[in-house]
Amino acid sequence: MLKTAVVILNWNGIGFLKKFLQNVIYNSSLPGTKVFVADNGSTDGSAEWVESNCKQAALIKLDKNHGFAGGYNLALEQVSAEYYVLLNSDVEVAPGWLEPLVRHLDDHRDIAACQPKILSYDKKEYFEYAGAAGGYIDKYGYPFCRGRIFDFVEKDTGQYNDSVNVFWASGACMIVRSKAWNECGGFDADFFAHMEEIDLCWRFHAAGFRLAYVPSSAVCHVGGGALPYDSPFKTYLNFRNSLFLLYKNLEDEEMKSILFARRVLDGIAALKFLLTGSVGSFRAVWKAHRDYYRSIPVLREKRQAVKNMRKGDYSAPILNKSIVFEFYAKGNKTFDSLKF
Repeated sequence: MLKTAVVILNWNGIGFLKKFLQNVIYNSSLPGTKVFVADNGSTDGSAEWVESNCKQAALIKLDKNHGFAGGYNLALEQVSAEYYVLLNSDVEVAPGWLEPLVRHLDDHRDIAACQPKILSYDKKEYFEYAGAAGGYIDKYGYPFCRGRIFDFVEKDTGQYNDSVNVFWASGACMIVRSKAWNECGGFDADFFAHMEEIDLCWRFHAAGFRLAYVPSSAVCHVGGGALPYDSPFKTYLNFRNSLFLLYKNLEDEEMKSILFARRVLDGIAALKFLLTGSVGSFRAVWKAHRDYYRSIPVLREKRQAVKNMRKGDYSAPILNKSIVFEFYAKGNKTFDSLKF
């Protein structure tokens, strides 16, 4: 068995592979480490290019695009390693990036996964949207990060150079203990893409694990490689998957009130999209709620599975208030301005 498998899930990302794959291979030379490219049914020649130009990387070919969640589930079934590193194809890594992440898992057996500092590839002095300095959610399921709340991204001035427990580690770059991955069931393939890592991390918490941010490792992420940030399909996935996330993981006593509040907040967001001319995003929110209601019978079974996984009392760093209110009404746009 390998110590560490760096697994890059690719879908029609030949440009990113050409730009970053050799860099990942060269800078991931830690003993017991191998780089894998899992091709998610690409049609742009990605798999053929890897076979011809990057023989140091092992290629896993999937039959079609199974999404981020399903693709990784299928790929990791074919990888035997103590640790999995899930790495986006549009990430640049530096020498020594991997060692602190591996060492952190080695030294803390109760940690299921951790992430490095994630900076913007285009503006390296700033954090990157997808992960920044570690992920959190508020009580209504809205995700945010140390270094990024909604679309406000902070400059990295060393303010988050401490290693801390977080609620979720970013799927753009996260190292996962394979034992915890298997115990908690991997990603929920029905998420397809977006927020599947938050769902998995919530299950990690339920099973008694911690999640961590390790700033001594840093990577640079382009972002928006598979779906642009303003894509209506991305909006659909984020709104639908957020409802999936809450239904599956909330405690019984808070489930009804929080889901009701979330429906109201989503309705306000949809109205704002409509009034600002974003008809595609308005429709995306409507479709997200429609498909959520259609999925409740399946979600009910998944919710029971999460309940069965819980090990007594567990705590997770959730903001027990509305990040929407904190950001828009109170003007708290940085993580340090929030009070947990």
